[in-house]
Amino acid sequence: MQFLQSLPISLQTILLLLASNVFMTFAWYGHLKNLSTSPWYIAALVSWGIALFEYLLQVPANRIGATQMSLGQLKILQEVITLTVFVPFAVFYMGQPLKWDYLWAGLCMVGAVFFIFRSA
Repeated sequence: MQFLQSLPISLQTILLLLASNVFMTFAWYGHLKNLSTSPWYIAALVSWGIALFEYLLQVPANRIGATQMSLGQLKILQEVITLTVFVPFAVFYMGQPLKWDYLWAGLCMVGAVFFIFRSA
């Protein structure tokens, strides 16, 4: 953790949010592939277990980020990271086709980042 603390606040926040998003993406969608034949409550329990690790990273990320970013900036940053993690997950792990819609959604997110951070 010492290494992380030596990085700029924005980079600490981004790295923690990236890692937390990997866990959350698996918690939300991984059960569709791995537990598709299990009862829903088993998938829910497994997902909650995975989500615990997401929260262990996401809560400190938001606390660190809130020292230099507004709540809106943190949220938009989280959404950009979510899309950045979700697209490779959907394509490579879940075997979904890569669609142009991911690019268009990403460009919309770039616009959101511009508008939320332009007055900073």
